[in-house]
Amino acid sequence: MNTRADNLKAEIKQVKSILEGIPEENVIDRFSIEQKLEELSSNLGLLSDDQEEPEKLALTFRGDPVVGSRAISADFAGKAAATFHDAFSAILAGINSRLRYSGPIPDKAQFPLMITGTALGSFGFEMEVPQDTPNLFDQPIQSSDAITLFKELLRVSAEGTDDDISDIVEEIHPRAVRKVADFLTILSKQNAWCGLEFRNDFFRYDDLEELKLSETRLRNENIIERDETYRGEFQGFLPVGRNFEFKVYDDDSVLKGRLGEDIEDTSALNRDWLHRPVTVKFDVIQVGQGRPRFTLSSLSDIE
Repeated sequence: MNTRADNLKAEIKQVKSILEGIPEENVIDRFSIEQKLEELSSNLGLLSDDQEEPEKLALTFRGDPVVGSRAISADFAGKAAATFHDAFSAILAGINSRLRYSGPIPDKAQFPLMITGTALGSFGFEMEVPQDTPNLFDQPIQSSDAITLFKELLRVSAEGTDDDISDIVEEIHPRAVRKVADFLTILSKQNAWCGLEFRNDFFRYDDLEELKLSETRLRNENIIERDETYRGEFQGFLPVGRNFEFKVYDDDSVLKGRLGEDIEDTSALNRDWLHRPVTVKFDVIQVGQGRPRFTLSSLSDIE
């Protein structure tokens, strides 16, 4: 299956639909969309049968549902593959700043994981990873990054610190982490554990107990989300990393945080609020005993 061609065809269909909704007299509005359509059509025409092979991952299983490298329970395999795909899609949407706390997971149908064969070793699946092609607004769809983060989250939730987990939660969105926990729950209920290989890097749980540890650390009960309000002043802001420092008046402590992705005017803090007394509401995420992570989600949270 030519995954990249299918992605381009889906985008072309989407662009054509947008173009049909723009009146003919809106020449300027139509021009940019027509240019995008021409570019996508050109890219589709350049694809050939001998194009570079898409990347693949290997997802393998051990435990009660698996008979060595020979067979696997069909019921277990279907549920495990489906929840793995859900988690991948949520991580992909999270790193592209498109995931919300509820509702459908964006782009799930457009960027699917395709099972192309069985993985060697313990029984499992070989899956084709969607290629990293730009979307309608030229933002990268980072499928390979999503798989890398998925694998790293499994690793640090089993072997790392709470702060290691927090670093990834901050990047991919708490809802995506819950989807990974759902995948691990499917496995633990069936007394199974897994391994994930991508780009010659491999992580595999040693046993069921190690997987259950990951599941516990990624569950809601261990990832606390709350709002906190502070009186103080912003000390500085770095637009590239979207990072800020905020001095709290009550105890002279300095909070380090970041701007939420919904804030487009990244110069606002330095321009309007630097070293001025303000009251600010931050979104706070804390994993276990790790350091709290502070996010300013909206400029309207500054008073």
